[in-house]
Amino acid sequence: MFITFEGVEGSGKSTQIGLLRQALERAGRTVVVTRQPGGCELGKTLRAILLSPATKNLDYRAELFLYLADRAQHVAEIIRPAQNAGHVVLCDRFADSTVAYQGYGRGLDVALLTQLNDVAVAGAWPQLTLLLDLDPEQGLRRALARNLQADACAAEGRFEAEHLDFHCRVREGYLALAALHPHRFVAIDAAQEPRAVARDIWQAVAARLA
Repeated sequence: MFITFEGVEGSGKSTQIGLLRQALERAGRTVVVTRQPGGCELGKTLRAILLSPATKNLDYRAELFLYLADRAQHVAEIIRPAQNAGHVVLCDRFADSTVAYQGYGRGLDVALLTQLNDVAVAGAWPQLTLLLDLDPEQGLRRALARNLQADACAAEGRFEAEHLDFHCRVREGYLALAALHPHRFVAIDAAQEPRAVARDIWQAVAARLA
């Protein structure tokens, strides 16, 4: 089973992926945890470029194709082999992030992005996408605090530096995607305390596993 986690900055994806991994392993499942960008060797290089505040004047189209290159290689190198082995794959962001961030956030053509994503994923769409929905202002406060604590502002603070309006458009994009693909998306209230979020996530995952 392939499960993706989506949401605005600071929505708690990393925390919830860790908790879900523990729950799945207790249930006897073999779990592969990965992320985009950065889940494969090529992605590690691209992540440093894409998330660094030092990457200035990056054209939106160039940004898009870097994400697509990472995604295509990630599917081929990590995701599809894990699926073929019967593992549960948990991925921190996937193709929906491109539509939300580069489409709704940056203003690129959503229909075109959908077509390009289809090429990049080569049929490897998730069976379940967990949208951790959160007010962007609250999310940014969380994300900035997290980066300060981890001393990651200089390495991975590029999107946190975007204006609040950008993040509000991203959230609107995610909600539009959830409405468009109700068979795949489950929206979770990420403003709850982490254990409550984890409980809601487990209910959604257990229903699909059953």
